[in-house]
Amino acid sequence: MRLSVVIPALDEADGIADAVASARAPDVEVIVVDGGSSDDTATRAGSAGARVIHAPRGRARQLDAGARAAQGDALLFLHADTRLPAGYADAALRALALPGVSAGAFRLRFDQRTHGLGWIERLAHLRVRLFSLPYGDQALFLRRETLAAIGGIPQVPILEDLDMVRALKRRGRLALLPLEAVTSARRYLSRGPWRTAFRHLAIALGGSLGVDRARLAVWARR
Repeated sequence: MRLSVVIPALDEADGIADAVASARAPDVEVIVVDGGSSDDTATRAGSAGARVIHAPRGRARQLDAGARAAQGDALLFLHADTRLPAGYADAALRALALPGVSAGAFRLRFDQRTHGLGWIERLAHLRVRLFSLPYGDQALFLRRETLAAIGGIPQVPILEDLDMVRALKRRGRLALLPLEAVTSARRYLSRGPWRTAFRHLAIALGGSLGVDRARLAVWARR
């Protein structure tokens, strides 16, 4: 299988080149989907070696555009502030070749070390072990045919990653790899690790309980 990495981005000029660099590997296609950045995100992504396309703003819409444009048999969805580990492509493709595996993700690690962030990493690992619910910042990967079978990227204003994971779990087992996807701690540190973690939990619970996604998206941006 050939792998395509899709990176939705919006005003990520400072870090997009590093994200692209972490994804570049032999026979791997890297696509950055710019959602209308007002900075040099698209230019820097192209200079780093990515194929750049444009789509309306919104992670679900950008992921959908990237998946449709990708040429790979397998897809990996990478946040612009997350870095993939060495050897990620072979590990993901090996996992997808296992019988009964519908998709997979990597272990979460933050790019900064604090006591609070360490606990959030442990709790994320526990969530994944107990419930098989990785979030989008853990670099979800799957076969193109599996994405088609679940109806594509859920087109919702927020929580598209959890909707997709729940649909994928109905198609088979999720492979949870020990390799670490290193994600930026900036959002956690700007508001406080625990406040941010509880905020994310409240949004996820709200989505599970049927709270209007548009309202949740507005609340999440405050």
